[in-house]
Amino acid sequence: MDYLSRFELTRVLNQDRGGLRVALEGTIDDQLAVVLLERAAFDVSNAEKLTRNLVNFEELGHNYIYRWFMASEISGSPDIKISYTWPATEAHVKKYTKQLVRQVTETPEIYRNQVKRYMETRRGSRLEWVYNILEGKAEEENVVYRQLDGDTGFLLTADLNWDRKTMTSMHLLGLVQRCDIWSVRDLKRKHVPWLKDMHAKLLKGATSVYYDVESDQLKTYIHYQPTYYHFHIHVVHVEHEGGFSQATGKALGLENVISQLETMAGDSDEAGMEDVTLTYTLGEESDLWKNVFLPLREQNSAIDKEQRGK
Repeated sequence: MDYLSRFELTRVLNQDRGGLRVALEGTIDDQLAVVLLERAAFDVSNAEKLTRNLVNFEELGHNYIYRWFMASEISGSPDIKISYTWPATEAHVKKYTKQLVRQVTETPEIYRNQVKRYMETRRGSRLEWVYNILEGKAEEENVVYRQLDGDTGFLLTADLNWDRKTMTSMHLLGLVQRCDIWSVRDLKRKHVPWLKDMHAKLLKGATSVYYDVESDQLKTYIHYQPTYYHFHIHVVHVEHEGGFSQATGKALGLENVISQLETMAGDSDEAGMEDVTLTYTLGEESDLWKNVFLPLREQNSAIDKEQRGK
């Protein structure tokens, strides 16, 4: 934790999840850093101590039979989860900065002509941490299940944002071994058997390690746009409060994607998600918004204005 003692705050980027998480931008040894602080879930295994360990009561108000207080704990047990990225990049800062959000519609043409080129610039060294996990060089202790089978291989690992104790907050990641599938856009009808097999094994792997969770208490989804362009699947508890991360415009249910691939028109196994229109949300600070969809929006506005003037 010596690194955090050298952290110099520049600004607060955002406060979300009901005020329980704060994102900070600053520097460590004059290099850019992003620090996340988040309150951990209550430990209900010692529920009888929850109220006994409260001190410094401050009454906020009362009405009829209802009263509201602020208080602090004296337990001394760790209750703040800390994660930081250092040295960070401007991309990390933008990811956690509070910003306006826009809904965009990505047609197959926009994907092929512009978005795919954008994806290409976001691979390379940005995926080194993913390859370290796949190759067993990092986070090996977090791997729940691994299947090494070439193009069908994948592993299931615990997401670092999960405290490993609160089952209703369970968050696991399925990382595929193959490198030719970057996002949901690369999935085709021919991949359906592989996706079904992987889906079943992800659930089996999770429930075989975490006995308190049954398969129908888990849901699987894919992000589009994802944070990084190496195909991965999120496996979370159905009661997990993911907020924006699991909202419409960000998350696509894996089983729904499989069904969509199965029912696509035509007989070709090459029919796939690159041929559909996807609507999703982007923050105004994202490069994809600034470099692709904002120029398109301005171009369309100019065309509409010209047509109205005729």
